[in-house]
Amino acid sequence: MIPASLKNLLNATQGQRSTHWEGREVVLFNTAWGELAISLQGAQVLHFLPRGPGGEGTDWLWLTPTPNACPGSIRGGIPLCWPWFGDERYADETPDRSGPFHGLARNAPWRLEAVDEHEEGIEAHLSPTLRLHSQLTARVVIQANAQRLHVELISENIGHEPLKVSGALHSYLSVSDAHQCRLEGLAGARYLDKLKDFSEGEQQGTLAIRGAIDRIYHSNQALLLNDGQRSLRIGKQSSDSTVVWHPADNLPADIPADAGRHFLCVEAANTRLDPVWLVPDAQHLLGTTLSLG
Repeated sequence: MIPASLKNLLNATQGQRSTHWEGREVVLFNTAWGELAISLQGAQVLHFLPRGPGGEGTDWLWLTPTPNACPGSIRGGIPLCWPWFGDERYADETPDRSGPFHGLARNAPWRLEAVDEHEEGIEAHLSPTLRLHSQLTARVVIQANAQRLHVELISENIGHEPLKVSGALHSYLSVSDAHQCRLEGLAGARYLDKLKDFSEGEQQGTLAIRGAIDRIYHSNQALLLNDGQRSLRIGKQSSDSTVVWHPADNLPADIPADAGRHFLCVEAANTRLDPVWLVPDAQHLLGTTLSLG
């Protein structure tokens, strides 16, 4: 479930409107095809609940009931990691390797450039209000309808030299119990285990979540997540890294103990395993698509 304060705003929405929640401007949709909430801090999808066959009842995305105060980031939904993932900071902007974990985009202010709305769903286009990088620009496209949610993060090199980019669509998926989840589609994939000093391993069969996990899988395959009550298909575009994360009982401060088992992060990413080199004027599209399995 999403926080009651956000749900109340959605219930009071007909069609599309902009309002404020937890000190942030949000764009809300409550239509025949479903519900969608986007924060303009970080161009972050906070909530998606389709009204198609089999989609009603449970949010597809998890959102903490105790979000950090602004300008801190909101945990949950689909945060953007850009133009680097984790601590992979690149030299032209941060020569001392300083800068926020997971990059600049997730706390930055964004604007809603356009919404193409029709009976079947919407397509929203967003861009940062400030220049986040001297040689890179970013755009986000969000498509939502009664059957699926699709998010694209588009990077473009507007400079004069090749640049290395990494990033992720850090999806927090809503599940009944993370420790009962099974993730299909990673069998045979190599991975780096961040909980074991990035030691290498190979996935044997279906991945069963039984405790803390923080792995980067070298895989471009679509996955199927089953939590015993629902199956979600997780597709990806232009991504050879899949990040799977759950902290078990070592929860961050902005996750209450009783909410900690109700999410699993499965992320389309470009990481140290598959960084993207962009030549001048080139673009790269990182995408993720959620649909019922």
